[in-house]
Amino acid sequence: MNITASMRDALVDFVYDEARLLDEKHFDAWYELFTDDGLYWIPLSAEQQDGLNHVSLMYEDRLLLKLRIERLKQPRAFSQQPPSRSLHVLQRPHLDGAEPGCYRLRTPMIYTETRGDEQLMFAATVLHEIVEREGKLMMRCKRVNLLNADAALPSIQLFM
Repeated sequence: MNITASMRDALVDFVYDEARLLDEKHFDAWYELFTDDGLYWIPLSAEQQDGLNHVSLMYEDRLLLKLRIERLKQPRAFSQQPPSRSLHVLQRPHLDGAEPGCYRLRTPMIYTETRGDEQLMFAATVLHEIVEREGKLMMRCKRVNLLNADAALPSIQLFM
């Protein structure tokens, strides 16, 4: 796994920037980070091997992501009265693996989502699969392994 220091820095910056886009509600810009075959996945257990043959908390391709983003933009969306806000607190991303043009990063995080008087907090490890496409870094998969994914969870409105 020989990658340059500048590439490692670019990958770490990508992960931090991706979380910032979500916290600042720049959902359209966040959506554009995904490849055409990109997936956003929150499995029901960290051992889950795929999202097609197992139940997941979320398993969304670009179409489903776009629909959810459009719903969040609607001023009359009941679940967003008052609007939700989020904060991602990340440890430094660790490069877990690399092959030509494809990088896997692992990032422990605490995610907080608040709406009105309610506040939810989750611990998770995020696995990013980042690829290079036409000189640009993009997400092929963002997998969020919740520490308590097997618990009865409340509704998560935004994106972890």
